[in-house]
Amino acid sequence: MTLGRIVEGVLQRGHAVQVVRPRQSVEHTQPSREGLDHVLATGLPLPGYGDFRFGLPARARLTKLWSHQRPDVVHVVTEGPLGWSAVAAARKLGLPVTSSFHTNFQSYSGHYGIGLLRTSIEAYLRKLHNRTQATLVPTRAMMQTLQAQGYQNVGLLSRGVATDLFTPTQRSEVLRKAWGAGPDDLVVILVGRLAKEKNVALVVTAFEAIQQRHPSAKLVFVGDGPMRASLQATCPAAVFCGSRKGADLAAHYASGDLFLFPSLTETFGNVVPEALASGLAVVSYACAAALELIEPGRNGLLVEPGAESDFVAAALAVAQNAALRNDLRLAAPASVAHLAWDGIFDGFLDTLLRVVQSHGQPFASAGTLATSNSVKHSSA
Repeated sequence: MTLGRIVEGVLQRGHAVQVVRPRQSVEHTQPSREGLDHVLATGLPLPGYGDFRFGLPARARLTKLWSHQRPDVVHVVTEGPLGWSAVAAARKLGLPVTSSFHTNFQSYSGHYGIGLLRTSIEAYLRKLHNRTQATLVPTRAMMQTLQAQGYQNVGLLSRGVATDLFTPTQRSEVLRKAWGAGPDDLVVILVGRLAKEKNVALVVTAFEAIQQRHPSAKLVFVGDGPMRASLQATCPAAVFCGSRKGADLAAHYASGDLFLFPSLTETFGNVVPEALASGLAVVSYACAAALELIEPGRNGLLVEPGAESDFVAAALAVAQNAALRNDLRLAAPASVAHLAWDGIFDGFLDTLLRVVQSHGQPFASAGTLATSNSVKHSSA
C-alpha cells in the first residue's frame, strides 16, 4: 500500500516510473497510465502466503532492459532474489541505486521455523543494502538500529497517512450494529494480516480479559491471512471482516473504539497512524511507528516490547476507563496530522535527486533539492 501511494505521488509530479515486480498467481488488468511501465518477472509462491509471489533472479534480463532503456535511478524495495538482481544490474551499468528497508525478514524467521538462519539473513540484508547509495527507513529508531548493525548511508523516510480518508467522521453506527455492538458497547479492533509474526494471539488474550469485565464487548478482525481459519475456530464470537480498502476500510477503523497492536516485527506499521487518524484509543508495544507517534497517556498507551502481561493490563485499563479512552480518542487525529502524503512524496524524490546528482560521491543524508520533471525512476 505504501509503495502504491509513492508510485502515484511520483507520477503526479510528472516523473516516469517503471515498476519491475514478480508476476502474481492472479493478475488483474493494469490500466494504462502515462509515465507508468510494468515489467513482470518470474515469481514463486512465498511460503505461508500462497497468494503472494517473490521474484526470481533476473540480472541478465534487467541489464539488457536498462541498457536499452536507461533509467536515471533504480530504487529497490524488496530484498529477495529480484531485488539483489536489480542492485547487481544497476551497479554493472553504473546506475545510481537506492533501497528501502520495509520488512524485518530476520525477525520473521523465528515464526516460520527457520530461526537458525537469522544471522545469515541479517548478513545478507546488510550486504545488499550496503551495495546501494542510500537505504531509506521509516523511523529514527530503525535508523539507529541499522547503523549499529553496520548499515551505511541510512536515511529517514517516514510513512504517510491519508488524513482526508482516515477520520473519526467515518464512524458508522450501521456497521457497528452489523457487528452486534450497541452505541455504548466497546469494540476492540485489529487491522492487518492475520499471521504469526503479527502476534495476533496476544490480542485474543487481551480481549478475553476485557470480556470478563465487559461481557458485551466485541472483537473485530479486519484483514486476512494464514491464521484466519484457526482464529475463527478459537474465537467463534469474533467478527471477521476480511480485507477492506478505501472508504470501506476507513469506516471499519472509525467504527471501533480500542485498537490493539501487539506486533514486534514491524519496521513501521501503517495501521498505527491510520488508527490514530481515525480517532481510536491505541495500545501498542513501544516500537516502530507507535514509538514515534504515541505520547503515552495523551494519544495512546505504550508498553515495553515483549511485556505481554503489561500489554493486557494496558488494554484492560483503557477498556475500563471511559474518560481515559475518550481523551485518547480525542487527541489521536491531531497527533498524526503532520503525516499527510505530499510531504512524504517530496522527501522521497529529494533523496533520489540527491543520489543522482552526487552519484559516485558519499551520500549526504541532510539537505534538500528542488524537484524537476526529468527524472526517470525504475523500482524493483
